[in-house]
Amino acid sequence: MRFLVLFAHPVETSFSAALHRAVVEVLRSSGHDVDDCDLYAENFNPVMSRQERLDYHDLSLCTKPVQGYVDRLLAAEGLVIVNPVWNYGYPAILKGFLDRVFLPGVSFRLEGGSTRPNLWRIRRLAAVTTYGGTRFRAFLMGDAPRRQFKRTMRALVHPLARARYLALYDMNNATTARTTAFLERVRRTIATF
Repeated sequence: MRFLVLFAHPVETSFSAALHRAVVEVLRSSGHDVDDCDLYAENFNPVMSRQERLDYHDLSLCTKPVQGYVDRLLAAEGLVIVNPVWNYGYPAILKGFLDRVFLPGVSFRLEGGSTRPNLWRIRRLAAVTTYGGTRFRAFLMGDAPRRQFKRTMRALVHPLARARYLALYDMNNATTARTTAFLERVRRTIATF
């Protein structure tokens, strides 16, 4: 399978970076073709321009500024997103990627005033993430990243796609034993994904 791995963390020595390396390593060792997209390393510009917004509903124009990323997404049969949760949401660079690349005609189609999923080629979908706070705190705040993944992202891909949300909560107080156990859980899950 061809996997697109989206990674969003600016520090190469972070635990998120270790999770990213593990995901890529396990996918490759399992024989998958991996397109490793490190948004910070690629200097992805998360800011949608005025012109991009004006062209948003024009399918002949909207993808042009990010065509390379659109092509990578449309070529994927699996998508794994690796990111921390900051301020109860995605890092700005990842949110900008979703805004600028998950466009009409790419991740969804507009038909008669309704949206229809368009990423049916994707049969495997996973998120690997860390939260600074506890699961209870995230729950009280609505846990937007989990909802975004389980509802919105899940609705854009093939209806029979396998989807996994792997989250380590309370990262700010995590022991070495907890981070090691989570890293191993990620490795096992991705290996059988």
